[in-house]
Amino acid sequence: MENMPKTTNLSLKIDSNLKKEAENLFQRLGLSMNTAINVFLTQSIKEQAIPFEIHENKPSKKLLSALKEAEKIKKHPGKYKGYNSVDKLFEDLLK
Repeated sequence: MENMPKTTNLSLKIDSNLKKEAENLFQRLGLSMNTAINVFLTQSIKEQAIPFEIHENKPSKKLLSALKEAEKIKKHPGKYKGYNSVDKLFEDLLK
């Protein structure tokens, strides 16, 4: 038992939805939350860095295009047909 590493507790405050999603993911990967956090910390120490790229969230080209289209529709609503019902929308789409 001399070779067993000492352990300590770590207390974190995180968003409850984030925790649930992470637990679900790790369960599918066959990991506990504890193991996943230990993997992250071990890899961080090994690489002497965060073990993945961190960058600003930038909207995708597809999202930017959709936002631009939404602005056109907003500025010129008379040019575009609107729907108050999903049923009506699908009725027109299926014509």
